This record gives sequence, structure tokens and C-alpha cells, in this order.
Amino acid sequence: MKLSTNLVVDSLQDVAVPARKIEDLGFESLYISERKHEPFMQLAVAATATSRIKLGPEIALVFPRNPMVLAYTAWDLQGSTNGRFILGLGTQVKAHNERRFSVKWESPGPRLRETVLAIRAIWDCWQNGSELDFHGEFFDFSLMTPMFNPGPLDVPQPPIFIGAVSPYNCRTAGEICEGFHAHGFHSAKSLRANVIENIEAGLEKAGRKRSDITITAPVMAVMGDSKQEIDTMRERVREMAGFYGSTSSYKQMLEQFAVTGSYDEIPGLLKEKYGDMLDEVLIYFGEPEKDDPARWRRLIGAFNED
Repeated sequence: MKLSTNLVVDSLQDVAVPARKIEDLGFESLYISERKHEPFMQLAVAATATSRIKLGPEIALVFPRNPMVLAYTAWDLQGSTNGRFILGLGTQVKAHNERRFSVKWESPGPRLRETVLAIRAIWDCWQNGSELDFHGEFFDFSLMTPMFNPGPLDVPQPPIFIGAVSPYNCRTAGEICEGFHAHGFHSAKSLRANVIENIEAGLEKAGRKRSDITITAPVMAVMGDSKQEIDTMRERVREMAGFYGSTSSYKQMLEQFAVTGSYDEIPGLLKEKYGDMLDEVLIYFGEPEKDDPARWRRLIGAFNED
């Protein structure tokens, strides 16, 4: 199990320095979520500021963007990072698509699946010189002239992760994707039943192995070096559980959704809780680019030791 993190900033000028700090601490990946700002622009800045850490959106909204646009963006970032880019895609919900982006909400699962397949067909054209001849239910791509063909990469094509909660999309991840971003509000039991079993069904259908996909998730961890720190963090986690769940029951949720311990204990507790379900975790409420770096180095070191 590897430890990754995310970065939330309000300006492109605020990306480079924390991205370098996060890389220097030893994190596996740095993800940027699509919230108030365009994630790919921030990732482009992070690409120029780092040299080792994996980079990607967690996740970028797929339906407001055409597959060809996504293909170009990911191709450029994969080349500029020397093979460190991860294309993370997700659907969001109907209201945001229709009312915030004014795009049609239709067959979201099949359309997400077809987007992934279309992007791969475009990449195959660029990498291998194959004819672009993709015809699906939602997209048709059949024109790629030399002037608009960026040509092959010297590194592998970008892996595609999808973030989802529906059984259909979880199965799709298992069938055709290299990775999966799980929703942060889960228990180990619900993750196994609602996500992992569907991913495994997709893997089996496609004749793939569990090692062919990386499953990552934000996790809730109450951690600290003193009782006061742990109590403070516990209240933040309670508030998160209360936000996602019903207020009448969130007191009982804490033990289901979070682990509690010192920085040295957290990796072992997470591995005990999730077993072989997760390959990579992000810890809620962490800001390693601002916090005491010694604590995060201890935490990352403990992950690497187990």
C-alpha cells in the first residue's frame, strides 16, 4: 500500500513550490481534484516543477470535455512528465452536468466507457500509425491528418483511472482501465461489497488479473502524537462523517470509517482494515506541503516499511 496526497490551491502561482515539497517527502502520487479551478493547468505547472512523482486529476469531469480534447491533453502531459501522468476521469452527477455545464445527461455509464475506448483509439492512431476509425453510440472519430497528429510518445501511453460509485462503472474499471478512484465515504465492508466485487467481476470478464489495476481511495485517519492532537483530529473526522451521513448516526460511524493511532501506527492499521483491497491511499485533512515535514516523512517511512 502506497501513500499519495492531493493539492488544493487557488492560483497557478501556488502550485510549483508545494508540488516540489510533496515530491521531496516521498509520496507516490500527487492528485489535483476538479473543484473551483481547471485541474490540467495546475498539473502542467506541477509537471515542470517535479521529476519523480506521479501526477493526475482526481478526477476530471468527462462529459464537458470531448474525448479528442482529453486525448490531446493527456498525451502532452504524459510526454512532458516523461511518463508520470495518470488520466483520471469521472462523471459527476446529473445536476452538475446539466445545470453547471449545460451538457446532456444520457447513459452516463456507457458513455464513460465509450469515452475511454475512444481515447485509446485516438492514442493508437498517434502511437502506431493506425487508421482512426472509431464509431460508437455517442462518438465518431475518423479524421486525423499529419498536421494535427502529435506523433508517438517515447514513454508508455497514459494509464486511465475512473472514479465511480455505480456497479456498472466499477465493472468498467475492471474491464478496461488501469486504475480506479474510490469514493472517500465508505466502510471496509461497503467498499468490498459495492466496489471491489464489481471491479473483480470486470477483471474476470476481460481475463485480467488483480495486479492489472490500481485501486486508490481517500481514507479517514485520526492521527497525532498526543491525546490533544488525536482529539482535535477526531472532531474533524466526526464532522466529515456527519456531513456525508445522517446526523443521528454519525457517532457510531467513526469506528467504521476511520482508524485512530499515532503516525507510526496508521499504516499498519490501514493495511489491517483494507487488506488487499487498496493499493494506494490518500489521508483526509492532510496538508503535507504546510505541515511539519518530519511527521509526514515518518508516516511515509512507516508505509514503506510494511
